[in-house]
Amino acid sequence: MKILGHSFEDGKITFEAENFVIRLKVKKIPEGYIISGEIKGKPKRVEIFRTEMPEIFFINNWQSWGPAKKMKRGEKLKIPEKILENFGYGFNPNPHLFEQNVVSDYFYGEKKLVVGFLSSKYAHPFFLFDGHEVVGYLDYFEATYEDFIPLEPLIILHGNLDDLLPVYAEYVKLKNNLQITKRNPVGWSSWYQYFSKLTWEDILKNLGLAKEYLYEVFQIDDSWEIDIGDWQPNEKFPPLEEMAKTIRKHGFIPGIWIAPFSVSETSLLAKNHKDWLVKDENDSPLLAYRNWNKNIYALDITNEEAAKWLKNIFKRLKDAGFEYFKIDFLFAGAIPGKRHLNISPIEAYRLGLKFIREVVEDSFILGCGAPLLPSVGLVDGMRIGPDTAPYYNPETPGAFIPNAFYALRNTITRYYMNGKWWWNDPDCLLLRNIDTELNLWEKKAYAFVSGMLNNMIIQSDDLSLSIERYLLDSALKLRGGRAFVKGLMEEVYEIFAEGTGIGNVKLRINLKKERSELSVDEKSIKLLKQVKTKGDGRKFNYYQQKGDDKDA
Repeated sequence: MKILGHSFEDGKITFEAENFVIRLKVKKIPEGYIISGEIKGKPKRVEIFRTEMPEIFFINNWQSWGPAKKMKRGEKLKIPEKILENFGYGFNPNPHLFEQNVVSDYFYGEKKLVVGFLSSKYAHPFFLFDGHEVVGYLDYFEATYEDFIPLEPLIILHGNLDDLLPVYAEYVKLKNNLQITKRNPVGWSSWYQYFSKLTWEDILKNLGLAKEYLYEVFQIDDSWEIDIGDWQPNEKFPPLEEMAKTIRKHGFIPGIWIAPFSVSETSLLAKNHKDWLVKDENDSPLLAYRNWNKNIYALDITNEEAAKWLKNIFKRLKDAGFEYFKIDFLFAGAIPGKRHLNISPIEAYRLGLKFIREVVEDSFILGCGAPLLPSVGLVDGMRIGPDTAPYYNPETPGAFIPNAFYALRNTITRYYMNGKWWWNDPDCLLLRNIDTELNLWEKKAYAFVSGMLNNMIIQSDDLSLSIERYLLDSALKLRGGRAFVKGLMEEVYEIFAEGTGIGNVKLRINLKKERSELSVDEKSIKLLKQVKTKGDGRKFNYYQQKGDDKDA
């Protein structure tokens, strides 16, 4: 294991290259080491960490829809070619690296080790599984820094992976001084029932039926807008004020979907303001991804006029009465390319999120399709998996494709982010009995896991249909506890939740086999909280299962 090509211990390392200078400080902590420091110049991609590749490891993709899962040496993610072609930047800001190698963004794990970067404010941190080695990089792309800027700190933690991932998440929280909202929403969304065929009449029908449910938020998803980038209601919907006022009149917080950094090639925005788009090396608009049968470009938020336009869009939505914003396809804001200002795409992305936060103030922001670590501190909720779907198929290749199986797996394998970085959104519960291929076990598994992990609970069904309503109630009763998951590198997960609405609960679940055991046992799963103060004054909360000698 080496840092900047050197074996390391407590102390300082200075490294000068032709285009940059880096100063590192290595500090020993009880669980391992923290490497922090500063850097200036034009670093581009800097190797920070290198070690031998293990046989089995745990990887994490850079954005919401990507997998967090166990892999084996020599294995590659199975992504359909068409999906790779349309969503290259959706998999990685450096798509060619993703296509040729296994990449883990922000952190990776082994059975007895977790190595991860604690922030992503300037650079994109990632680990490349290359040959027989794992190499950790910070990618500053083409940005130049005349003065020293803080290095994204690296932490090396030794112990059991199940125990270490919550500790890593806690260190990220501390490093970024995160204080998340107490609001953990329950609501309804239109997407997984109506998709792009949603009408205002569908909204009115479901608003009339929703009074029987314990929703707080009622969110209109994609299909209300004229085009991606032209954020005005189309002919199927009334003015924004009427949309929000009608939802409010029914007793719910008005919510709306928007893809703020995406610009369709067919939009008036793209036609009238090509200079507001991120460019390629030929100064043409850079293709961010393909969706809606269109080419989608990225908004250059470093252009003052584009930034002003973005702020006005959210001011318009906020003034109309919306207080819950699902902002989607956010990775478009972080793709590398030519921008008005020479800052890294990560800095540009965070700048765009800051603009949105400034305008909507304390309204709830749900990130989706979002680079994870650069979003901490700027969103309230975060989708932590791919789109769910009215089907569940463990055999379908492609972790990025809508599938309830992959969405539920990520709900478990990224659970440790919940309540520390934001509220995890496991995606919607689909509880209807028609217009679905989900069986009862699959609906139960989704509801129970989402509830036990104290996640956001959003339902997406036509409420006039036959619905397994009791599963929504069960999920809500299972919330409110503290969770711990064993077996993140195994096929069978054991989820423990203490202090839920129905007491202490244990769930043993194999997602590939319809077999799980749910028990309510006050005695067997006590999670004892311990507050430990480190030498530098920082306080950590540790949870230990009673009868288990391992910290969680």
